[in-house]
Amino acid sequence: MNPEPVHPATMPLGGIIAALLSALLMGTIGVFSKITGLPAETITFFRLMLGAGFMVLFLVANRQTGCLGRWPTWPVLINGCMLAGFIIFYVQAMNLTTMANAIMLVYLAPLTASIFAHFFLGERLNRSGILLICTALFGFAMMMEFKIDFSSGSNHLAGICLALVAMLCYAGFILINRVIQEHVHVYTRTFYQLLIGALVMLPFVVLNRPTISAENWLWLLGTGLFPGFLAILFAVIALSSLPAATFGTLAYFEPIAVILFGWLIFNETLSPLQIGGCMLILGSGIVKAWLTAGIAARSSAAQS
Repeated sequence: MNPEPVHPATMPLGGIIAALLSALLMGTIGVFSKITGLPAETITFFRLMLGAGFMVLFLVANRQTGCLGRWPTWPVLINGCMLAGFIIFYVQAMNLTTMANAIMLVYLAPLTASIFAHFFLGERLNRSGILLICTALFGFAMMMEFKIDFSSGSNHLAGICLALVAMLCYAGFILINRVIQEHVHVYTRTFYQLLIGALVMLPFVVLNRPTISAENWLWLLGTGLFPGFLAILFAVIALSSLPAATFGTLAYFEPIAVILFGWLIFNETLSPLQIGGCMLILGSGIVKAWLTAGIAARSSAAQS
């Protein structure tokens, strides 16, 4: 018996919580990468492939393996490529330009997706939505202490271009998940996006086969479980119910998670400006989530 599609839109609080959990779990990839010291393509491949494996175990445990037998549709398969492209281009951009440049450009993706959804998907941005997105973006710039290095160098322009490509892939991932037809189960979407993303990364791993210690295999399992399976699952669930603007605002909790993990685990310090940026992002995310939940509640009350 095939499971019925999940409709988180009937419970917007669930979508908001899923978006926040996704952002938090996405931020753990830096922790696993720093601890293992493995190449970016290796971390990315195992994050996605083991994530797909955990998804299979999850479906077996819940007796919903019928999701795997459904045709995921071409948009889902394309989004798997978007997922892999976002990760690998982002990592390569950081190798060629400064981390600040790469992060600042990549995190224009939620804003880009919101603007596109406003004009082409009918998800109209009101004044409060625009203000909150801009506030979150400004808070993110504060977290980066407004440091964008425009120094010259042979690889600098290539790094900027790759960061822009990563930004477009991330924006595409957000938008395509918004337009995927509702009859495609969120579990089906999650599994095939993880699997296709891993297959895209496979040639990079084959060309560069690192030596993986027994301890690092355990960390790679954690990479597949937390920033892989759980983070992508929560992102897909959130995007199936939340407008692109709301998800985009909440996505800025990920860099906060990255900074907090660095502070708590690796003793990295936060400047007053960075703390202020965190507060701006937290505030804009909370207000945006509250407004979204209020609109949904009023809409539900009007229909009943």
